[in-house]
Amino acid sequence: MSSPEADPLPSPTTTATTTDRRTVVLDSALATFARYGYRKTSMEEVARVARISRPGLYFLFSSKEALFRAAVTQTLSRDLTAVEHVLADTGRPLATRLLEAFDRWAGRYVGPLARDVVVLIEDNPDLLGEIAETAPRRFEELITDAIAAESGRGTATAVAQTVISASIGLKYQAASREFYLERLKVAIELLVR
Repeated sequence: MSSPEADPLPSPTTTATTTDRRTVVLDSALATFARYGYRKTSMEEVARVARISRPGLYFLFSSKEALFRAAVTQTLSRDLTAVEHVLADTGRPLATRLLEAFDRWAGRYVGPLARDVVVLIEDNPDLLGEIAETAPRRFEELITDAIAAESGRGTATAVAQTVISASIGLKYQAASREFYLERLKVAIELLVR
């Protein structure tokens, strides 16, 4: 049996620093994958962008696939958390909350540079596992619940799915985030009354 001195627990500062470092590495990885695509991105390039040694990167992630999955999972989780917070603010009108929720979920991925992240995720669903299905499903649930809380359950699912479809179509048409939000605002105002 080991003594407490031989098996020290990590200090909260060490754990927080490790978590912050991991977050930075994952953000750097996603940006690198978006820039070069999954196949052309090397662990060496991710390590360089994240300012970490290649062995340090392999210490955190055993493979490029594990790194990719973790980077996308972190991003989708962060987006869903932001959507949850926006929709929970019931002191604001529903249409305003929905528009902001869609901006947090999809709007920031509209435009020439941001579109690379969406393409990266859509082109590699086999590498992502279940998060590729569970995250959009969770987003739909959040939107449906927000609509149902205001107007009842009856048409909430259909309205949520219609707004999501409008968002997807606009995302591919829009040259800018502003254009996307302007048009989506019209769709939301027509559908959510």
